[in-house]
Amino acid sequence: MKLKLLGVNNPNYSTLEQVLVNRKIPYNETHHYMNTSDADISDPTAFGDCIEKGAKMLVSNIQQESNTLVICDCDCDGFTAAALLINYLNDSFPSFVQNNLKWYVHEGKQHGLSDCMDYINQKDFKFIIVPDAGSNDYELHKELKDRGIDILVMDHHEAEYVSEDACVINNQLSDYPNKELSGVGVTWQFCRYLDRLLGTSYADYYIDLVALGNTGDMMSLTSIETKHLINKGFLPENIHNPYIYEMWQKNKFKLGEHITSIDAAFYIVPMINAVQRSGSIEEKELLFKSMLKSDAFKMIPSNKRGHKPGEEERLVDQAVRMSTNVKNRQTRTQDAGMELLEKKIEKEGLLKHKVLLFTLKDGQVDRNIAGLIANKLAAKYQRPCCVITETDNNYQGSARGYEASGLTNFKDICEESGVEWAQGHQNAFGVCIAADKLESFIDNTDRALADMSSEPVYYVDYIYTGGDVNPQDILTIGGLKELWGKDFNEAMVAIKDLKVSKDMVQVYRKSSNTLKITLPNKVNIMKFNATDEECEMLENQTGAYVQMDVVGTCHINEFFGNVTPQIFMEEYEITGSGKYLF
Repeated sequence: MKLKLLGVNNPNYSTLEQVLVNRKIPYNETHHYMNTSDADISDPTAFGDCIEKGAKMLVSNIQQESNTLVICDCDCDGFTAAALLINYLNDSFPSFVQNNLKWYVHEGKQHGLSDCMDYINQKDFKFIIVPDAGSNDYELHKELKDRGIDILVMDHHEAEYVSEDACVINNQLSDYPNKELSGVGVTWQFCRYLDRLLGTSYADYYIDLVALGNTGDMMSLTSIETKHLINKGFLPENIHNPYIYEMWQKNKFKLGEHITSIDAAFYIVPMINAVQRSGSIEEKELLFKSMLKSDAFKMIPSNKRGHKPGEEERLVDQAVRMSTNVKNRQTRTQDAGMELLEKKIEKEGLLKHKVLLFTLKDGQVDRNIAGLIANKLAAKYQRPCCVITETDNNYQGSARGYEASGLTNFKDICEESGVEWAQGHQNAFGVCIAADKLESFIDNTDRALADMSSEPVYYVDYIYTGGDVNPQDILTIGGLKELWGKDFNEAMVAIKDLKVSKDMVQVYRKSSNTLKITLPNKVNIMKFNATDEECEMLENQTGAYVQMDVVGTCHINEFFGNVTPQIFMEEYEITGSGKYLF
């Protein structure tokens, strides 16, 4: 177990300041970071002329009552962006939305326009809106424009250049200062601009969708603007979206009275992503409708287990239950895929290379969850991972980097290592490798990542020795839950050479073992789901103590007015034992 401090501990910094500085927030900006305001939100005009052009295109098509199609991109950011736009337009132009606007949900994990063209060709659409995708669909833009169809793109993905045949509003292709704003954020800024033109104020009502979409697309919380929008959007008084609200209420015992970004990432986003990956087209459409004010509260036939004939329920209630069921279904499929791939790791000796590269036959792993599995394997084995399936003459699938190792540009490394293409974000993208290039890809990435550690490295904010753990540090860090998210990993601390005697140990045995080590200063170290062997080792030790190194996260336990600092153990290593405590 390797430990590495995130930064040099400065005795003049408070615990909060040290945690922020460790996450690349300059010391002189720490107060600002903790006290953001609406002044940190960029003006929509920062996108340049394209936002005015887009507004004019939209208004013109509304005035002409053009048949309009909104493409719902197939992830949390895409769904929230499309839902925000349609909800906003329904506030501003209800007759147009009800009579002239349709939306399209991808059947699989496609992005942009490529799989929509047959549907578009069958209908008489004159205006296509693509939130959270479409910037690089250059040929399709031209094809549609040549047929007299307007295209409006509101996106945040990287593209080579600005299309000449569509109106593209994209923070990556403009002078907009925040490159860590997701597609729903770009869409929201467009709606803010429309508010200004129309003399209305509808956009801010949907800031909860902005918070969820940015969280779901893992936008960096080191961005002041993104951090402010997420925190503001998740304030209890700003939760208006039917699906978000009902998911919050259903999981309130986990989410508490105030949703945080990290909690949304664990308890709301995975449900949406599961439907995108593993749901039927009917389930995807049900989920999307639950995000629309016009549809969410409609009464529809109940499909609850044991329902009575003719019984009805609200659409949003059915969507919440459905997405939970799909997530459970996906988890079973995911676990089977993980088991298969972990056997391949051992059988094929994959850990001898810097990248976990799984080459599969069609059907071995559901392609729709390849990225999810790659992400979990990358985290477990602390190295980048590719899960790719054989096609005619190449392998295609999902790639995930491992940022905790300091790797921030895995897509670039793949592109330099001979892949056919790599599309998406730097550490989460789709990839294609020619069959005859697999060996050279492995050789090239082994060289490019030669300095990457081959054993787990835990990046921590503090390293204590023995029993010198500062209880106030643990309490302070335990109270920072609202900060954790992308590029703002939850703080971890380590204790080296901790001497644990038998009388410091308690084991609670119910459905699973919970191990509790109480230090002399009343800091509790907790290990959940401990094995019987781990419990017996500490309960029944024959010497005076077991010496161990421990790493974990910080938490606060409140019980009947008593506040106790806790460390939830992530990993430990036995380093020795002794007959005496002195």
